[in-house]
Amino acid sequence: MMDLPASAASAASAATAGQRPLRIGDVAPDFQARSTLGPVKLSDYRGKWLVFFSHPADFTPVCTSEFVAIAKAAEAFAALDCGLLGLSVDSLYSHLAWVRAIRDGFDVTIPFAIVEDPSMAIGRAYGMIEPDSPDSSAVRATYFIDPEGVIRAMTWYPLTVGRSVDEMLRMVAALQRTAGGDATAPAGWRPGDDLLATAPQHQQGVLAGNDRVWFCSKEADGK
Repeated sequence: MMDLPASAASAASAATAGQRPLRIGDVAPDFQARSTLGPVKLSDYRGKWLVFFSHPADFTPVCTSEFVAIAKAAEAFAALDCGLLGLSVDSLYSHLAWVRAIRDGFDVTIPFAIVEDPSMAIGRAYGMIEPDSPDSSAVRATYFIDPEGVIRAMTWYPLTVGRSVDEMLRMVAALQRTAGGDATAPAGWRPGDDLLATAPQHQQGVLAGNDRVWFCSKEADGK
């Protein structure tokens, strides 16, 4: 576990010593750091789903629009038993000033923690910042982490494009619904929509149908 700032240098070194990038199915690296809501550890969120997301910098227009939108959707994430955790390389005091500016300017209170990462140890461990990057701006990376701490999906956006909060919510709902392996979600699936029927796993079942059945067979979601 990264315990910042004491072991920030060693964590950054581990992240840049030829270690492969994080992938779906990996356990999310644990860390401990200061945040706007006090000290946090990633493992504090075990037992529930978590959306862990980075932003390039505080006080920037795109990042501010994202945080206002995510804060307004916090109750929708909570209804899915999903926590939220933000991060950037800015200091805790910058985060706190930004949170106040958002409250004063938009009448929106940020209800989730924002982690500081001035050493860039967390950002580099997660691949949000390249080891040889000319600046400290992280990409808009989002990690969807299951209750066991395993990364189940990732999205990356450039600095110039804000994320879709609706898609973040849809992703969490779809991951939760398909986590048991008994169903798959088609393009654009939302809770209540039909799911894709489980594909046949043997030749007899395949030959009994046709291509349309194979690709487009749907069934009502019983949950």
